[in-house]
Amino acid sequence: MKEESFRLQTNELDKLAQQLLHLENELNSNIPVTLWISDLHGEGDRFKAILRGRFGMLYQTCREALPKTFSVVKIQYLTKIIRKKEYFAEKNILMDTQDVIFCLVQILKYRLSNLRHRKGDIFPPEFRNTIKRLISGLPVPDQVFEEPILSQRLISHLAHSIRQILLDRILVLGDIFDRGPQPDKIIRILSSAAYKDMVDYVLGNHDILWMGAVSGNKSLVAEAMRITSRYDHFELMARLHFDSSKLTAFAEKTYPVEKITGKFKAKTGKGRSMEKALTIIQFKLEEQTIRKFPEYEMESRLWLDRLAVMVRDGDISELNDAHFPTIDFADPSRLTAEEQDVIDDLTRQFTTNTKIKRLLGYFFKKGKTYHIHNNSLNIHALVPSTVDGEFEEFLGKSGRELLDFIQETIERVGKRYVADEPQDEKDQALFFYLWCGPKSPFFGKHAMKTFERYFLLDEERHTERSLYWKKNMQSDAFKQKLKDEFGIQRVVYGHTPVDYSKGKQMASADGVAINVDGGFAAAYYNRGHALVHTPYQLFGIILPTPKEMQEAAENLVAAPLDIELIDEFRQPMKIKDTAKGVLLKRQSAALLSRIRELTQETD
Repeated sequence: MKEESFRLQTNELDKLAQQLLHLENELNSNIPVTLWISDLHGEGDRFKAILRGRFGMLYQTCREALPKTFSVVKIQYLTKIIRKKEYFAEKNILMDTQDVIFCLVQILKYRLSNLRHRKGDIFPPEFRNTIKRLISGLPVPDQVFEEPILSQRLISHLAHSIRQILLDRILVLGDIFDRGPQPDKIIRILSSAAYKDMVDYVLGNHDILWMGAVSGNKSLVAEAMRITSRYDHFELMARLHFDSSKLTAFAEKTYPVEKITGKFKAKTGKGRSMEKALTIIQFKLEEQTIRKFPEYEMESRLWLDRLAVMVRDGDISELNDAHFPTIDFADPSRLTAEEQDVIDDLTRQFTTNTKIKRLLGYFFKKGKTYHIHNNSLNIHALVPSTVDGEFEEFLGKSGRELLDFIQETIERVGKRYVADEPQDEKDQALFFYLWCGPKSPFFGKHAMKTFERYFLLDEERHTERSLYWKKNMQSDAFKQKLKDEFGIQRVVYGHTPVDYSKGKQMASADGVAINVDGGFAAAYYNRGHALVHTPYQLFGIILPTPKEMQEAAENLVAAPLDIELIDEFRQPMKIKDTAKGVLLKRQSAALLSRIRELTQETD
C-alpha cells in the first residue's frame, strides 16, 4: 500500500509540476499582438482588403524584430519584399538574397518565439525543414543561397509564413450589421478556419438589434427590415433566401411612393414604400412594448397618440408627411390585419431562416457584452453612468453586475434560438431596450429619435443627445472607478465616430480611454480606425479611405496610413503584467503550495 500511495503521489507531483511550468511559461511570454477594429457596418469588401494588408502592422513587426541599426529605408524595402513575396533589387539598398533570407528568418523567429496556441503548420511543406533549420541556427545546403530559383522560392515561402503570423488576436468591438451591404461576408471571414480561433467579439447595438429580431421580438424584426429597406439591401436578403414579397405587395399598395413625403432615405421606390410601411409597424409594436414594460421608463417615446390627434384634427403644420392610412385614431398602436399578417410572416422567417441562423449564431456563440484582454476593458459603447460620475442603475443593477446580467440574458436567448425553443417575452423585450434605451450599455443617448427624424419639420427635435459617458471619461475619478470595478488599466470602445480630419484623436491624454472610431462605413466618414497592441507599443491606425486604397492599388504601392502613438514600453510587455497575469499568478501560487504539501508528505 505504501508503494502504491508513493506512486500516486509521484504521479500527481509530475502533473502539478507540468501545469506549473506551463503557467510560468505563459506568464513570461510576451503579450499577444492584438488588433482592434470596430463598427464595420456591412463593408465586407473593404474589411477584406484592409485585413489582407494586416492594417499596416508589417512595418512595425519588422522594426521590432530587426536590430535598431536598421534604417527606415531598409525596413521599408523588406516590407515590400514580404508583401510581394519575391526578391527584387532596389537602388541604394545593398542587400542580396542571402541578406534578405537572414532578415526574414530573424523576423519569423521573433514572432514564433512568442506565438502560442496557433493550430496547424504555418510553413509550406516544400521548404518546411529548411526554414526550421534556419530558425534553429542549423546549417542548410549552400544551394539555398547560391541557386537563384531556390533562394527566390525560399524568400516567397518565408514572406508567406511571416504574413500568416503577424497577428495573434483580433478584437472586434461590434456592429457588423446595417449601413453596408455585406455583413454576411464579414461574419464568414471572422468565422473562417483562418481566423475563428483568434477572434474575440464584443457585441454592438446593431448586432443586438438583429439578435433580438431572430429571437422573435417583432418590433426589432420590423426595425431590422426597415433599415435594410432604407439602404436598399435587397441583394443581401436575396442571398439569405429571404422572401419579402408579402411585405412588398402591402407596402407598395398602402404607401405608394408618390405619397411619401417624410425623410425616407431609400433610393428605390420599392425601398421607400417598404421603409415607410415598416416604420409605422415598428412604432406600433414599440409602443406596445413600452406600455407593457413600464420599468423601461420610455413613455416619452409614445408618439402615435399625438400623431393621431394631429392628423385627425388636420393640424399637420409640424409634419412633413400626413399619409397614415393604417393609423386607427381610436387605438393608434393597434396593427391592422394586413400589418399583422406582414409582421407575422417576417418574424417567422427571421426566427427560422437557416442562413440567417448561421450568421446570427456566430453572435450568440462568440459575442460578449464586454471582454477583458491584457489590461483593457473592451466594450462597444459605454458602461452606463450618471451625470455625477456614478454607475447608472438599470433593473436594480449597475457596473459590472449589470453587464454580467445582460450577458446571462443573451446567452439564455441564444441557447433557445439555436435549439428552436420558445423564448421568454421579458428576455425578448430586453433586446428592444438594449437597442435604444437610454441606460443601455450599447446605445448611450437620451432617446432614439426615429419618429422625429422621419416626420417632424423642426430639426432641433431630431437631436439625439449623448449622455454622460464622454464627459465622465474625462474625469480621473470615473476612470479610476472603472479600473477598480473591472481590474483593468485602459478602456477601449467604439460606437462613436471620430472625425480625424478635424484633428480629433483616438486616445485621451493619459492613454486610459481609447475610442476606436466607428467611421468605417460610407454612411459615416468612410475612414475608421484600428488599434494595435504589440509587446513594445500601443498605437492607433487611421485607416485609408476606399479612394486612397484604390489609388494605392493602381500605383502598386501601400495605402497611406497615419499612426497615433498611444504608449510604448522600454521592455516587452509580458502576460504577467496584465489582468490575466494576476489570475495566472494566483493559480501558480496554488499549484506551488500543493506541490510543497505533497513533497513534505513523501519525505
